Amino acid sequence: MARTTTYTQFIALRPERLWAVLADPARWPEWNPGVTAVTLRGAPGTGVRGDYLPRGRTSAMVHGRLAEPFTITRFVPDRELIIEQPEPAGVMRISWTLTPRHGGTELVQRIGVTGISAPAFWQIIGRRLQTDARVCFARLARLAGIEPDENARRVIIAGGSGALGRNIAADLICRGQRVTILTRQRDPALPFDQVYWDGRSVGDWVAALRNPGATAVINLAGKLVDCRPTAANVAELRCSRVDSTAALVAASRTLDRPIDYWIQASTTAIWSDAGEKRCTETTPLPVGLPQMTGVAEPWERAFEGANTDHWTILRTSIVLDPDSPALRRLCDLTRAGLGGRVGPGNQWFSWIHVEDWLALVRAALGLDPEVRLPNGILVAATDFPVRNRDLMATLRRHLRRPSAPPTPTTALKIGAVFLRTDPALGLTGRHATSEVLPHTGFRFRYPTLNEALTDLLPH
Repeated sequence: MARTTTYTQFIALRPERLWAVLADPARWPEWNPGVTAVTLRGAPGTGVRGDYLPRGRTSAMVHGRLAEPFTITRFVPDRELIIEQPEPAGVMRISWTLTPRHGGTELVQRIGVTGISAPAFWQIIGRRLQTDARVCFARLARLAGIEPDENARRVIIAGGSGALGRNIAADLICRGQRVTILTRQRDPALPFDQVYWDGRSVGDWVAALRNPGATAVINLAGKLVDCRPTAANVAELRCSRVDSTAALVAASRTLDRPIDYWIQASTTAIWSDAGEKRCTETTPLPVGLPQMTGVAEPWERAFEGANTDHWTILRTSIVLDPDSPALRRLCDLTRAGLGGRVGPGNQWFSWIHVEDWLALVRAALGLDPEVRLPNGILVAATDFPVRNRDLMATLRRHLRRPSAPPTPTTALKIGAVFLRTDPALGLTGRHATSEVLPHTGFRFRYPTLNEALTDLLPH
């Protein structure tokens, strides 16, 4: 058996700058918190052996007692480093490949586990090493001395400590942009400038919006929707979005000049359960539904009056990312033999690969010269939504699981109580696509679900 994941990131540094850090495995813990310590038994080079200790009590205990030393099996300066770590009845192989690109380097990280112990050691060690890979790359870029480009934007991200916020913040750091996160609780482990705000009122944090150069705002703030649909939770979902947006809008109106670029988060769930309706940017909204229309509609309305030149209300569908709770839960259920259709199975599932979502955000910030986005609402979803039954079948195929019985609607509702989530997340859906993107020059890198899962899932 084998499991391999691949992560790719552009970094605005020449390969030799990155190699100066990457080529010394002893510095691995400095940029990947999944590693506690590394000791080499000689100068870095092919054939040199060493020991590393993964983070986590169980992982460290198992690895420390059972693992043999790793070996550097390939060491090509400025190009490639491969480490092979023997595991009981298997081998873990980690490689980093650097390829020169215009303006920087494409860094590819592959982590693979082979042998009959692969599933167990992937869960114990492999998954930990690849978690938050993009943030790890941002730490690596900073250690290698990356500096903002002279034309860099100052990008202020509200809600930047969440999964999507960390992804776009890390991606922008790697591309030589300046990033500041507005957060209710600073996290010293994140390699970003962080400024405290309460998410409700205008305060000292407004100073982060006052910059001599180009300034952009990305507003992702809001409570996660993965909660029980109680009146109190729906009210909190709405307030966490509306209040934070209103605070940003009020702050923008105190500035001497407009924000250059503003990306206001929203969701395709604004159409609630749309049935067979084909939703695009111009599709009217339903009336009177508390979740999610009753959350997303006032969220978008709170953006009115923002002091900005270029703006995008980004109605994002489900973002497929290895670290996202949605994809992890679906994969865990499928591996557990519960990969059949959910409820009727004909509900639409609109989605977008995280790489395509990041590319859309960069385009909305004016960082892609080949894409021109007009001001207005933009649906962030691939052109090929799938029905729930097709989603689950594709997951089973990629995870090599046999056919599974369906999950009845009643069973899902009961299970949602124990998981403290909303059954509507699995039972409702919408066919959402963009009628704007085809005219902007944007092209999806992963347009189909099969292509996306081939890239995202261990294979």
